[in-house]
Amino acid sequence: MNRTILITGASSGIGLGLKEYFVNKGDKVIDISLGGEYDCDITDTKALDEVFAKLQNEKIDILINNAGRGLSGAVELVPEEQIRLQFDINFFGLINITKRALPLMKDDGKIINISSTCALFPLPFRAYYCASKAAVSMITDGLRMELSKYTHIQVAAICPGEIKTNFTKNRVKMFETNERYKGTISGSAHFIDKHEHKRMPIEKAIKKITSFIEKKKLKPQKIIGKQKILYFVKKFLPKSAWIKITQKMYIREYNEGAK
Repeated sequence: MNRTILITGASSGIGLGLKEYFVNKGDKVIDISLGGEYDCDITDTKALDEVFAKLQNEKIDILINNAGRGLSGAVELVPEEQIRLQFDINFFGLINITKRALPLMKDDGKIINISSTCALFPLPFRAYYCASKAAVSMITDGLRMELSKYTHIQVAAICPGEIKTNFTKNRVKMFETNERYKGTISGSAHFIDKHEHKRMPIEKAIKKITSFIEKKKLKPQKIIGKQKILYFVKKFLPKSAWIKITQKMYIREYNEGAK
């Protein structure tokens, strides 16, 4: 197709799957990721300036902000530097790339931000990750409104659910606890991780994601996975009821979660 696609975090997981898809289509892929074609930390603005100086003559058809990081732990106990790093990568890193890529984008281009179903369903002991992805979804909607007024650039968020990648393995897990939480921080993490085998195969997820990206007209948001049904159900429940249900499901003592 001879399009130019810029993807962040394309060295593994969803990003790598998307890179392979577009390369096989005959598109040119600009890979900005640690260990990628343009080996760069998206939180390093000086390094990004150097990368985009090399890309100044490119005309980008599609920007896919995929780079991200997972973090679990109690809101009260996660160290501040970990919180800031979480938002530096998931939110500010996305902004760093988008602001530099926009001047290079074609007027009929697309911006795809990889958010998460965690932006839609808050989880205990994963609140910082959920918050960072909620910020991604919110900035997506705001940017969509701004650009659609003056350009034909479409902006959309894709919210994957449970996908089989190394994301769970690579998630930063802060198991520090105290008398308040005891074994529930690690127990909740083990409860989530033990369902890894039930996650959607990466190949199926890539097929669904690319099918959405290739549409001529993009909806503001696409949910990938069974969470789409939960999102529909959630609309009919009081927020207090949804929180209680989620709390009961996910706050587990270590011994129970480790079974």
